[in-house]
Amino acid sequence: MNPLLSAGKMALPRAALAALLLLAPFGAAAETPSEAGPETQIETQGITLAPTDPDFQGGIWAQNLDDPTKPFVPGAKIRVQGWKFRPGQTVMFSQGLVPFLPEPLVADAEGNIAVTLTIPKDAPVGVYPVVLSTTNPAHASIIDFRISPELPLSGADKFTRLSEKLSPGLYQSAYSQASQALFVTSAAGYPPIAQSEILKLDPDSLAVTARATPPKAPDGGLFGVYGLGVDDVNGTIWVTNTRHDTVAVYAQNDLRLLKQFEPGLAAHPRAVVALDGIVYISLVGMPGLMRFDGKTLAQLPMLPILSANSRNPFSPASLHPDRESGRIFTVSLTTSEVAVIDAKAGKVERLIPVPGARSAIGVSYDPKAGQIFVAAQGSDELITLDEDSGAVLRRLPVGAGPLNVVFDPVTGLTWVANRGAHSVVAADDQGHIVANLDVAPQPNHLIHDGKGGVFVVNRGDDPSDPNADRITRLIKAD
Repeated sequence: MNPLLSAGKMALPRAALAALLLLAPFGAAAETPSEAGPETQIETQGITLAPTDPDFQGGIWAQNLDDPTKPFVPGAKIRVQGWKFRPGQTVMFSQGLVPFLPEPLVADAEGNIAVTLTIPKDAPVGVYPVVLSTTNPAHASIIDFRISPELPLSGADKFTRLSEKLSPGLYQSAYSQASQALFVTSAAGYPPIAQSEILKLDPDSLAVTARATPPKAPDGGLFGVYGLGVDDVNGTIWVTNTRHDTVAVYAQNDLRLLKQFEPGLAAHPRAVVALDGIVYISLVGMPGLMRFDGKTLAQLPMLPILSANSRNPFSPASLHPDRESGRIFTVSLTTSEVAVIDAKAGKVERLIPVPGARSAIGVSYDPKAGQIFVAAQGSDELITLDEDSGAVLRRLPVGAGPLNVVFDPVTGLTWVANRGAHSVVAADDQGHIVANLDVAPQPNHLIHDGKGGVFVVNRGDDPSDPNADRITRLIKAD
């Protein structure tokens, strides 16, 4: 039996549950070695090759049975289910050459498999490549099986909080120093989107002072608003209409629409920052940043980001502007790199690798200490880099699925939103966790206001849940 998992009862139900195991094609094209290594000679009568499955469609999903809202943690019981296998096809999971199960699973007449497994309480956290192999016919795939850290809640008495429920599908927030206002985007559902809003809030009371509904899109729904950034030089708000591959501009003072760009302009826009009158937008999957003139709203040439990784392009996610130095930091989802951009020169100043990071998605920066913070969603950690040397200073497990990170220069705390763990972590400058707070389910984004306050938005799965779709302000207690 594999030490990571122990098998429970096997069954063959039909339903598939929430995806926490990700099925991926096996391997990547291997590079040809420059020199052949030692070769083992084996005498054999011949190798028997089993018939393969050229149209393999099997999928694997899983769920934490102890708490369906939680990720896989040590000690958890999980239900693994599969569908679209061939009836009678045998399926085995293994790590290396060690099988997880005492015997293979056999797909039922409808092509379904299922098994209940228990993760040992002392299982080390981390990502484990698991081989899914089949016979009758043959196939092999790699599944990334992730065991996440489970941190106890702590430090609630160290912070005061104010929270208000807003619109369904909260996504991001941005604070304007010029307007002394907080802006929040929301969008619920898939296109055609029926409900979406931009909200303007009083940052002290969290009361809504203005709201705007985006215009109708060609599909009959709304141009849903997701990412946003404020341009205080020009008094505007830029939002991403991610599901329509475009962006829009609104006025800060009254939320009137200034310009709605056409669908298809920007492939999967995610994050927005404005620096010195230029607006920068990250496009997930595209190796560069879109740029716009903040005053004329004219599109400028793309700012390319070429990865040092020869296999995958740089895929920018979060953006962090350092206004004093005129630089922008962004992190790549696919190549585990931070790009430091000289905004005035319009080029990448340097690339800093983030070794060991999986799905690096959030980034922030402490200019005084010269440290870069990276939230790695796929490896459940906050990674701190030295800006000058690029060395990894700290790796801090923060809980499942850290999505965003922000350094607050007033308090010296680094805040991390853990969407999978449903928590927000505050860490000090030595990498110690000061607090792990259950602010709300599925925290999606956080920012600081430059005054010692941090704002967190969360989405949640059920709009009727009183804890879903909230904006929460956290301030250190006196």
